[in-house]
Amino acid sequence: MADDSIGQHYEAEVVVIGAGISGLAAVIALREAGFDDVVVLEKSARLGGTWRDNTYPGCGCDVPAMLYEYTFAPHTWSRGFAGRPEILDYLDNTATAHGVHDAIRYDTEVLEARWEPAAHRWRLRTTSGTCAARAVIVATGPWHRPRIPDIPGLDTFPGAAFHSARWDHGVDLAGQRVAVVGTGASTVQFLPEIQPRAARVDVFQSTPQWVLPKPDYPLPPGLHRYFARHPAARRALRGLHHLTQESIGFPLRHPSLLRPLETLARLHLRTSVRDRALRRALTPDYRLGGRRLITSSTYYAALTRPNVRLRPTRVTAVDGSDVIGADGSRTRADVLVLATGFHIGDIPLAPHLHGTEGTLAESWAGSRRAYLGTSVSGYPNLFLLIGPNLLTGTTAVPTVLEAQLRYVTDALSRLRAGGASATLDVRPGAEAAYQRALHEALSGTVYNAGGGTGYYFGLPGVNTFCWPWSTARLVKRLHAFDPDDYTWQLSLPAQADAAHDALPAQPSDRLR
Repeated sequence: MADDSIGQHYEAEVVVIGAGISGLAAVIALREAGFDDVVVLEKSARLGGTWRDNTYPGCGCDVPAMLYEYTFAPHTWSRGFAGRPEILDYLDNTATAHGVHDAIRYDTEVLEARWEPAAHRWRLRTTSGTCAARAVIVATGPWHRPRIPDIPGLDTFPGAAFHSARWDHGVDLAGQRVAVVGTGASTVQFLPEIQPRAARVDVFQSTPQWVLPKPDYPLPPGLHRYFARHPAARRALRGLHHLTQESIGFPLRHPSLLRPLETLARLHLRTSVRDRALRRALTPDYRLGGRRLITSSTYYAALTRPNVRLRPTRVTAVDGSDVIGADGSRTRADVLVLATGFHIGDIPLAPHLHGTEGTLAESWAGSRRAYLGTSVSGYPNLFLLIGPNLLTGTTAVPTVLEAQLRYVTDALSRLRAGGASATLDVRPGAEAAYQRALHEALSGTVYNAGGGTGYYFGLPGVNTFCWPWSTARLVKRLHAFDPDDYTWQLSLPAQADAAHDALPAQPSDRLR
């Protein structure tokens, strides 16, 4: 922990925490809106977020590449679904093109953020000193902290053991017996990559996944030259990808229409896996969409290889080199890969992020919540990017980000108009009403009613991940910031008059 007495102190109008896909978009959107005094605090030595950290073989995006780009920075993707190296290069090149690097303070981890009411500022303590900011944008992302399972005896395993999100590339898998714990999105991607090298791979599956075929394909240079001459053609293909994603998302919100998608997934399984016993073990007992939707055209094939064995049981213990399943089986392994996902939605800073009446961790002790996934009551001038209940199984993250950032920059512009000490805080009533409508809508979706479990649910029965409506509705709701949903404290009477003129007509008692 840094000693603040010898560290730097700096001030900024807006501080962004995190330099992943969210943080980069935030800086660019803020500058476009006229906010130049922006500092990004990034704990690592380079940008990229989850695309920097996840280096496992085969890591890539599960939405079409043309949707996984900022609308202001189209890219000549090499494939229909981009791999991790290309995405990371895209983020780095976009940051360079927009001059974002000069706003980032690398190797600077935020240790604490505290709202100071008298100063109308956030005070942040970091590993390189302190920072004061008028507003804070938390852009740490939901796929941030790996979830290490509490498996008795895990620490006794004599071989290499690591989480898939922290892949140890120093371990040579050639000729090794590899045990993989978990069959989520990462396993689906890396299993086909490691299977040819390993002597044997045992895959422990506690819950089978619905897997749809992945229509991946190369995008040759000639096609991009055609797009350069005919930009409408590229827009049309991008629109087709969006329409396809939305056509999948619609039945997820209306489960009575899911049967065709489930039939497609079962056909994919049947044509890929001939062994009936293996097919039965891979067949889910919940509705498609009840857990994260997965696409792959190589995972099932990898499971049928002679050196791969599916273990349809959860891991209950590790005893030396033996991995013990709930069914009593013992499997000898040389390497143990924990593909057990992330603490989705948990903000590591939450226990140290102090609002007006406590920490964010305390505010979220009952359940994670945020108005429109962006503002939390009791945390003035603070905004979350990709906060609770903003994602679906099909909506691309950049789409959500750009909609959110229109909302945030509008809010900050109105805040600036209110004077140097102006503050805004979402009304508890607005937040509560939104939460009621949100969870009522979720109750009829497959996310809640499909019989699945997993990271959608922060607490048993409380879905803190999914947006229950269409992407179009999300964009519309976030398109215009509504000041009536917030309480305001303005600087001085003269400034308050100016700020009031800048806001839509509303009762004066709303500005307090």
